[in-house]
Amino acid sequence: MDYAVKDIKLAAQGKMQLEWAESQMGALLEVRKRFAKEKPLKGHKVGMALHVTKETGALVRTLIAGGAQVSIAGCNPLSTQDDAAAALAEEGVRVFAKKGETKDEYYEYINKVLDSNPTATIDDGLDLVSLVHTKRPELLKGLKVGTEETTTGVNRLRAMERDNALKYPVIAVNDNKTKHLFDNYYGTGQSTIDGILRATNILFAGKNVVVIGYGDCGRGVAGRAKGMGSNVVVCEVDSLKALQAKMDGYWVMPFEEALPLGDVFITVTGNKHAIPATAFQKMKSGAILANSGHFDIEIDVTSLEALARAKRRIRWQLDEYTLKDSKKIYLCAEGRLVNLGAAEGHPSTVMSLSFCGQALALEYGIKNDLKAGLHLLPESIDKEIAGLQLSAMGIRIDSPTKEQQKYMSSWEEGT
Repeated sequence: MDYAVKDIKLAAQGKMQLEWAESQMGALLEVRKRFAKEKPLKGHKVGMALHVTKETGALVRTLIAGGAQVSIAGCNPLSTQDDAAAALAEEGVRVFAKKGETKDEYYEYINKVLDSNPTATIDDGLDLVSLVHTKRPELLKGLKVGTEETTTGVNRLRAMERDNALKYPVIAVNDNKTKHLFDNYYGTGQSTIDGILRATNILFAGKNVVVIGYGDCGRGVAGRAKGMGSNVVVCEVDSLKALQAKMDGYWVMPFEEALPLGDVFITVTGNKHAIPATAFQKMKSGAILANSGHFDIEIDVTSLEALARAKRRIRWQLDEYTLKDSKKIYLCAEGRLVNLGAAEGHPSTVMSLSFCGQALALEYGIKNDLKAGLHLLPESIDKEIAGLQLSAMGIRIDSPTKEQQKYMSSWEEGT
């Protein structure tokens, strides 16, 4: 009974959700088969802070098949799928997660995970790793390896490493090509639009959609919005990314110039106040705001609350703010990540790739004596994951001939 979920009676529905997710996650199931035979995680306690979804449930089952004991909390107060959490609890997993949990509950649950004295961690956003270093440093001596799932967390890890603050080895799973080139681009692109649609049911065709940030996630969001007939404006601070956006066919302009034009604003920067307090009064009435970054800091919601003379929730995860001049601004999912706050997150297939990376990164970190600091997985493991996914999709590819292999490894044969 060591769990905290919204309603354990949701377990039956959660198990069906897990069954459906796993039907789309063939690559991860192949990893699970091998883990069940070899038990590479035997004797290890894995402490996790991830979005507790049906896809994450498939990862938890894979780690358990590999011999691990698992404890898991959510990594965002709005992202838990309560039926999936209940299913894991009924299977005996120590799970502490509820959709809509308070900030105090959020950190209470992460601390419950850390109470298990983990020997390995899996994090998404780095709140768990940060808590270990700042509040629970006694756990550091027992930690063999950690992994980090998302760009925001990896950025925080790099900051820790610059400050010589990272005291155990953490693998940047986000930097796997099979993660950021697929999860961030295809996954965030589709699931962000899905979340906004579920919150608003607007027609994207003909709308001016302002995408703030043009990294892998922003590229995915912009592409899906364009595919639905939107006029896409990109706002960037990086000259190379801005140039890429222009070459990809989008309007590129400063944020201030985009403010009166936008019908929908989507933040995917990973940074604070991409939409600041000064922006709201310059937007047209009826503007819709959504954030698809990990933390709820990209839209200055506190200032929006202060500017509003009235607020009401008019749809599932859609709040209407009426400003003092009667202008109306609509906010999706409380400014938290819209793809999980108002929808179900990434499709299961793309999460299969990411979670193959998590499982294999743990195995790699446990089998190798890594020094404290930030690490990348070898390219060979990335290619293994891609091969597993191709196989799951029934796709075969070519191999180079011996002559071609020799040519590519030689410098002597020229024109």
